[in-house]
Amino acid sequence: MEECACLCSVGSSRGCRCPQKRQRPAEMAAADSKLAPAKKHIEGDVAARCCAGSGGIASPMPAPHCSLQDLPVEMLVEIFTWVPGTHLPSLAQTCTKFHHILHIDSIWRRRCQEEFGIRENLQNLEMIGMSYREVYAKLFPYRNILGLWQLDNEYYRTLVNVVVDGLCITGWKYRPSLHTHVGGPIRFQPSFRIRLTERKSAAVECMEGLDSRPHKRHVQIQKDRFTTRCKNTDHGTDLPTWLREEGGLVLEDRQQYNWLTYRRLYLPPSHPDDLIRPGLFQYYYDSFGLKIAMLSFHGKYARVTKITGISKKTLEIHLMRRIQLPDGEIFCNFKELSRVVQEIDKQVIREQQQQQQEDGTEESEGHGWQSPAQPSAGESGAAASEEQPVPFVLPVGVRSSDQNYPGTCRMCFYGVDTITLPGLAYHGRFPGVFILFDENHFGFIWLEAKYFFLCGRVQNTFQNVEAPSPQAFLEMLKNIQSMP
Repeated sequence: MEECACLCSVGSSRGCRCPQKRQRPAEMAAADSKLAPAKKHIEGDVAARCCAGSGGIASPMPAPHCSLQDLPVEMLVEIFTWVPGTHLPSLAQTCTKFHHILHIDSIWRRRCQEEFGIRENLQNLEMIGMSYREVYAKLFPYRNILGLWQLDNEYYRTLVNVVVDGLCITGWKYRPSLHTHVGGPIRFQPSFRIRLTERKSAAVECMEGLDSRPHKRHVQIQKDRFTTRCKNTDHGTDLPTWLREEGGLVLEDRQQYNWLTYRRLYLPPSHPDDLIRPGLFQYYYDSFGLKIAMLSFHGKYARVTKITGISKKTLEIHLMRRIQLPDGEIFCNFKELSRVVQEIDKQVIREQQQQQQEDGTEESEGHGWQSPAQPSAGESGAAASEEQPVPFVLPVGVRSSDQNYPGTCRMCFYGVDTITLPGLAYHGRFPGVFILFDENHFGFIWLEAKYFFLCGRVQNTFQNVEAPSPQAFLEMLKNIQSMP
């Protein structure tokens, strides 16, 4: 009776084999009053036996045995659907009952949905003679390839989003556009496909080339990078030779193989005190279309790290050095705006030199790399949302590739944009003004070049992009900047 009560407390009494019948409250109370003397006598007898066996000291009775194997099959199926797929093979070796239960396809269907985002209809799988258990087994070797990646190439950088599309894993490569506003969704085109419907093993196909016909491709997967190899050499486009295929053409061994290596990208973690929500933004920087950059917050600083394109570009915003905006009049006077920024810039350089003399290291090497899990210093997101917007107009003489910018802004900060060109001994430092328009838009004015670019939040959603830790995200940012 006690063992049955223990099982009943787990969930539904459907699997209970106890012969008890349902009673009304009045009948239960009457029954309890009749059984009370007998119950007290039994309890007293049990207590006496326990005390006698332990020298007069009462010892607790052993807990009733309740095994997971005693639960109904329906309940075990529901429990097993929440167990990670990596643990299910070990669970199947526990006993014959679990082994048979883990062949039920609804368990593996939930695992495919939760771990890989697959939404394929079971009826479609039955038509091709596959089960969710087989689909999971085919997906599992490619689990580390899902997510965002950056092309690891010294000539050009692009973005690839690897997702599960039905019964395929598709790598969607970012395609810059000259006719898309910074607020619109970014465009992707298929780069490669891993077909999971093959009976023996998954087939990897390249989707690129002049004829766009799928052909064989090899993939080597590691934890934080993967490499693809393709024999075709017709992946060129009408772009200039040094930009062909956005980084996959200009390689020494291209006559034989097309090697491409990608590094994993994580999206920045957010904190309630961040000025705005961090993430991916797009902007016009040159005549080759939209570029993608990542906004992240690091204590007293915010960073905008360029993800796609040729040059290495990092914009550092000093959140403790706000530029006041009395009714937006400062934008009408470019000389006054330049004077304010130059004074702040001289002060920043003096402080960095002083810090370098005190500790013997360059302050710029680490001051912007505070963990994004820490709250931002300076102005907070709540303060930015409460700030009254002021009119914004481009100062006279300042050029821009995007004239469709917001008419009001909320805050301005001092910032420094640094640019490095690969293969060239060029390193440019451009102080300017970081302009916060709203939650989804910000901009920057290069004072020396008299140029303005507008950044708009990428509206696409991505999966498998969370960094395992703040340290892993910082390491990824450093790797982006250290890439050749």
